[in-house]
Amino acid sequence: MAELNWKGVYPAVLTPFKENGEIDFDMFAKNTEAQIKAGVHGIIIAGSLGDAAVLDTDEKFELLTFARQVVAGRVPVILNITENTTKNAVNFAIKAKELGADGLMLLPPMRYRADDREVVTYFKAVANATDLPILIYNNPVDYAVFVSPAMFDELKDCPTIAAVKESTRDLTNITRMKNQFGDRFKILGGVDTISLESIVVGADGWVFGLVDAFPNETVAMYNYAVNGDYDKALEIYRWFMPLLELDIHPKLIQYIKLAATAEGIGTPHLRAPRLPLIGEEAERIHKVIADGIASRPRLN
Repeated sequence: MAELNWKGVYPAVLTPFKENGEIDFDMFAKNTEAQIKAGVHGIIIAGSLGDAAVLDTDEKFELLTFARQVVAGRVPVILNITENTTKNAVNFAIKAKELGADGLMLLPPMRYRADDREVVTYFKAVANATDLPILIYNNPVDYAVFVSPAMFDELKDCPTIAAVKESTRDLTNITRMKNQFGDRFKILGGVDTISLESIVVGADGWVFGLVDAFPNETVAMYNYAVNGDYDKALEIYRWFMPLLELDIHPKLIQYIKLAATAEGIGTPHLRAPRLPLIGEEAERIHKVIADGIASRPRLN
């Protein structure tokens, strides 16, 4: 199994589909190779950006098995858990371990807005059922549950809970977590549009969206940032921002799939209820992508 230290760039990889709605495994492999060649530090499959909402459980495990074959131990493969019940989440974690996942990303229970006690109990149940390291996905904007520092205080004695994907969009929360817990939990910035700032205030890495289309630029920006070369990091970041804003919209899957398609490492196809863009929106998003590609910075 690949070493997982929760530092660096972790793409929330897309799940490419064929026009008939089937998973396009060849394109998945092509994109994964582009990520690894660029120098990412792991991949997260079947996440929100990876169409978790429209993938069957068997398809998620099929993706995991295929991803492990493609990756061949070069980087860790992390599988996302989005389940409605504690029983299903526990069984999912156990199966993921059997199939060779290197780690798990875990969201609060889906469809039911659990309170703090219920969320903590849910997380502990999954954590106690596996020895795989777990990344807690903290995204109250999209999933209505804020995993507070007080809740992490209750989780700190679970050895498998190792990291947090910080998507609260509140940069001060990184500092609160570092002040309270030091390095007990690794922190991965989960919002592309505040990614550089998250490194400055102490994040250990990123779970990134636009890396799916632009892996070289993303990894270069990260490397410049962690090495303190902020002028070069800022040059990429300022160029990147119109593209990064595609990540903070309900149609992020449509948008980022179009960007990856424009770069030759994705497909635009969707599963309903998502539909292709039309009209002004389609023109605007295609222009953002085309303008970005035309003006991309030269990487050393």
